[in-house]
Amino acid sequence: MSHNKLSRRELITATGAAAIGAALAQLGGGIVSKAEAKAETNKWPWPYEKLDPAKTAELAYNEWYRVFCGAAVISSVFSQLAEKIGEPYKSFPVDPFIVLEGGMAGWGTICGSVAGANIASNLIIGPRIAGPDCEHGHTIGSNIMQWYSEANLPVYVPKTPKANKEKMVRTTSSSPLCHISVGRWMEAANKPLGSPERKDRCARVAASAAYKLVEDLNAWKDGKYKENVGWVAAKSVGITGQQNCTDCHGSNIPTAPK
Repeated sequence: MSHNKLSRRELITATGAAAIGAALAQLGGGIVSKAEAKAETNKWPWPYEKLDPAKTAELAYNEWYRVFCGAAVISSVFSQLAEKIGEPYKSFPVDPFIVLEGGMAGWGTICGSVAGANIASNLIIGPRIAGPDCEHGHTIGSNIMQWYSEANLPVYVPKTPKANKEKMVRTTSSSPLCHISVGRWMEAANKPLGSPERKDRCARVAASAAYKLVEDLNAWKDGKYKENVGWVAAKSVGITGQQNCTDCHGSNIPTAPK
């Protein structure tokens, strides 16, 4: 056989080997990139680009109707960063955080909106044990809890509200707990839990929290976030809790509207 010609069998063998080699090269590249992406998630801070708070709030409002409060806040931020930056946001699984709904699996504990904001800030900036460059993740999360407790919520007004189009009742919860926040609003608005008005209210609260979160993250990105943790329960009351439970409990337990 001439050295310049290949038999049909040799040609098929050579072509197959080349195809397999190319496939393995692509697969290998994919494995490396995934490993690199995974490694990057263990380094903080994660890359961050400033976002528009109003756009983020609108995304959170609409996402609430898909994945509810906590996941909506995370999704509103991470979906934009996935487009702007890529990894580690692109492959981050947001939907499992639907568990934050209703104060964690419907148990009325921490409001999912502020829980989602805490998760996002600590993932982006990093946990406080990761070093001095990461301390503001905890600070932003904690101060959003205080802001939530003291603000007259909801603050954000969506472009196309699904309910409460004529009037929006706003309340101050004096607590980051879901059952208190929702309960105070239900009493003031005289609306039941399953009403469109209550759902719209909670969607707006998630949007308000997302707006506040991005404001703080943008300030951090610019090197202008200089706040310290505003309130530390253990130092203030000697336990990781609040001492205003009797506002509702005891002889003054409210009845949910029907």
